[in-house]
Amino acid sequence: MPISIADTLQALPPARTGRLVTPAQRAFFHAIPKVELHCHLLGAVRHETFAALAAKHDAPYSREDIDGFYRRGTKPVGVLHTLRALEQHLLLDPDDFRRIAYEYLEDAARENVRHAEFFWNPTATLRDIGLPYGEVQAAIVEGIAAAERDHGISALLIPAIDREAAPEEATTFVAAMLTHRHAKVAGIGIDYREVDRPPELFAEAYRMARDGGLRTTAHAGEFGMPWTNVATAIETLGVDRIDHGYTIVDNPELAARYAERGLLFTIVPTNSYYLRTLAPDRWAADHPIRRMAELGLALHPNTDDPTLHHVSPAGAWELMYSHLGFDVAALRRMMFAGIAGSWASDAQKAAWVIDWPEEFDAAAEGIVWEDSRL
Repeated sequence: MPISIADTLQALPPARTGRLVTPAQRAFFHAIPKVELHCHLLGAVRHETFAALAAKHDAPYSREDIDGFYRRGTKPVGVLHTLRALEQHLLLDPDDFRRIAYEYLEDAARENVRHAEFFWNPTATLRDIGLPYGEVQAAIVEGIAAAERDHGISALLIPAIDREAAPEEATTFVAAMLTHRHAKVAGIGIDYREVDRPPELFAEAYRMARDGGLRTTAHAGEFGMPWTNVATAIETLGVDRIDHGYTIVDNPELAARYAERGLLFTIVPTNSYYLRTLAPDRWAADHPIRRMAELGLALHPNTDDPTLHHVSPAGAWELMYSHLGFDVAALRRMMFAGIAGSWASDAQKAAWVIDWPEEFDAAAEGIVWEDSRL
C-alpha cells in the first residue's frame, strides 16, 4: 500500500508553526511535477515486499520483527538496522533488486515524480553475499527500464559507498562501475553512519569516479556532524551536490559562498536525527532547513527512506509548507533547483524548465495559501 501524508503526520510531533492543509492544497502537492534526488532503494522497500522476501529466503525474522522495522514514532530510531537486515538476509539474488527498483519507481510515479535518482550500496552485496556487481546492476537497470515503459518515469542509479566499510572496498566497486558502465548509472554517493567516518577517508574512490566521468554526491552534516564534513565533501571530494548538509548553517560565510555557486542541497524534512534531538514542540521552528533557506542555499525536498520514514514524495513537499513554513513561491524555486541539480540529460532538463512551471502554476491556481512563515 502506498505511503500517505497521513502516515507522516501521525508519526511527527506537533508543530506550533503547523498549518492546516486543505484538500485542494493536498491535491496540489500531489499534482506538481517532481524530481526525486535523494532516496535509498533499500529504504523504499514496501512492507509487504519485505515480508515476501523474508519468506522467499527463509530470513530469521518473525512477522512481529518485520512490523517493527516499519514502525516509526515521534522519536524515531535510525533505519540502518533495517537496511542491514535487507542486505544480509533478504536481497540474495539479482531479481530481488529488480523487483524493489521497479516497485519504488512505480510508487514514486503515482506521486507524479517524473524522474528519480536513487542510491544503492553495493559493498555488503559484493562482500558478504557474493553477487557479482555487473549482475545486480543489470537487474536494477532492468527494473528502471520496465518502470519507464509502464509508468513513464525516468531514473538513474547512484551506487553509494558504505562509509562504515574500509575505503578499499569503495575503490573496488567504483572500479566495477567503470568496467560495467551504463548510461542509467550516473555517479556515486556515500552514506551510512557518518560518525567517526569523515568524507576524506574516501577521497581516492571519488577521484577514480571523477576521472572516469562519473557524477558525485555525498551525505554530509546529516547526524549533527560538524560543518567541516560538508566542506570536505565539496572541496576535497569535489561533489556536484550535497545530501542533507544541515550543519553548514554553523558556518554562514561558507554557506553564502555555496549559495552563490548554486550548489544544491537535497534535504529531507523527515530526517530522523532532528526528530530525535529537537524538542517536539520546537522541531519545525528550529529545524536547520529553515536557516539554510535564510542563507540563500539551493534546496530540494526528498523522501530519503520513504517506506521507513512513512513519507511519500508529495508528503515531503507538503511538510515544507505545512510544518517548515515555506510559501508556494519558495516551493516553485525548489522545483527549479531540483531540475538544475539533477543528473538527467540536458534535453530532459530543458523540456522540464519549459513545461513544469505551467503545470505547477495551473495546479496552484485558485488555491488560497498562507504567507511564508520564514
